[in-house]
Amino acid sequence: MKWIKDRVSAVRRLDRRRLRDGALATLVPVAACSVTLAGLTTWVGTGRAGSPARIDVTHGRVLMPSAGVPETAAFFDIANEGGSADTLVRVTARGVFGEVSLSQHRMGQGNSAYRSEIDSVSVAAGAGLDMSPHGVDLTVPVPSAPWQAGDLVTFTLEFRRSGTVEVPAVVVRPGAVSFE
Repeated sequence: MKWIKDRVSAVRRLDRRRLRDGALATLVPVAACSVTLAGLTTWVGTGRAGSPARIDVTHGRVLMPSAGVPETAAFFDIANEGGSADTLVRVTARGVFGEVSLSQHRMGQGNSAYRSEIDSVSVAAGAGLDMSPHGVDLTVPVPSAPWQAGDLVTFTLEFRRSGTVEVPAVVVRPGAVSFE
């Protein structure tokens, strides 16, 4: 009988130890999940979780072309106030015959610069893209009817997720506007 009582007592101690160890083993994942859930709740509460890109295009400028030059450049400031990145994939211009292309200016050796076409440019969530002669810009074919300073040219910028944005750009003389 003593042997049975000792065995029952040992089993009770073992059950308590298992219960305590099981509770401690469960506590760590539950705490981790609680912290993660709190973080996700905060993220959703701020309105940033899964919100689409909100693209705003401003400050359109087209450089007045030099005589005899078949192309000029256009620049825009693009802001993305949404919670997702978007990508500029195509640009067209009303009244311009030929393809408007996205370009990246790169520096070579000896302070030489060259233009390389790019297929698209990403605009990160909560960030922007300020086009300039020192980075990304648009290469625009010169129309047959010459532009004058102050003319407006309508561009359509196509974004992968946000669709199209139609925006005017004013023709300016080179050197009349700062890109800093």
